[in-house]
Amino acid sequence: MTRSGRRMTSLWLAGCLAFAGCSKKEEPAAAPTSAQPQPEVQAPPTSPPPGTIPREGEAAAKPPVHTASMGDSETEPPSDAPAGDALAEDPKNREWTTTPVSMKRRPAQTVTLRSVRAGTHADFDRVVFEFDGPQVPGYQLQYVDKPIIQCGSGDETPLAGKGFLQVTLTPARGHDDQGRATVAALEMKPKLPTLLELVRTCDFEAEVTWVLGNKAPTDFRVMELRDPTRLVVDVKH
Repeated sequence: MTRSGRRMTSLWLAGCLAFAGCSKKEEPAAAPTSAQPQPEVQAPPTSPPPGTIPREGEAAAKPPVHTASMGDSETEPPSDAPAGDALAEDPKNREWTTTPVSMKRRPAQTVTLRSVRAGTHADFDRVVFEFDGPQVPGYQLQYVDKPIIQCGSGDETPLAGKGFLQVTLTPARGHDDQGRATVAALEMKPKLPTLLELVRTCDFEAEVTWVLGNKAPTDFRVMELRDPTRLVVDVKH
């Protein structure tokens, strides 16, 4: 090959190499085979309902406790209140009446009469007989005629009024083991609109009797109350 031919060949090879270098593209970097670990994200703690966790220095809140007031007004129980044993209070006894009312109890331990008190309300006067133990004794109420007799001595007891409501409680007693009366006053004269006087006439052989002297033989009703155990007698004005 002549010198000029070799020169042409060299120029051609140089041009080809230059063209190849300019047309070569840079390959992108390979993607990572696995994702890099991400920081762990934790859910915020759920807040407890208000009132379940006390503040620092405070006691946990407690649900309110409702208590019934058993003051001089002698709160009446609901109509479906249990009587405390298998012999429930007769609902008819809570109706106003002038006819005899009675409630018999199964033979049980004699209960002690602890107090007798009287007061007035808007439409009636009320006498409350309070006992120890969980159960009111049996009772019988009826209007009686004079004379009002003391069961022990047979003596006649003067009593104000024209309607004499006799309340007999059994098995019950109005004295302690030493024979002392458990009720402070055995005769009371409250002089209420209807109830003028009341007196104990018997406390013998598990029977206690009181007589209410009313202005007239008006309607009355009977109710049993709990905590403490009481028998309530209302007489209408």
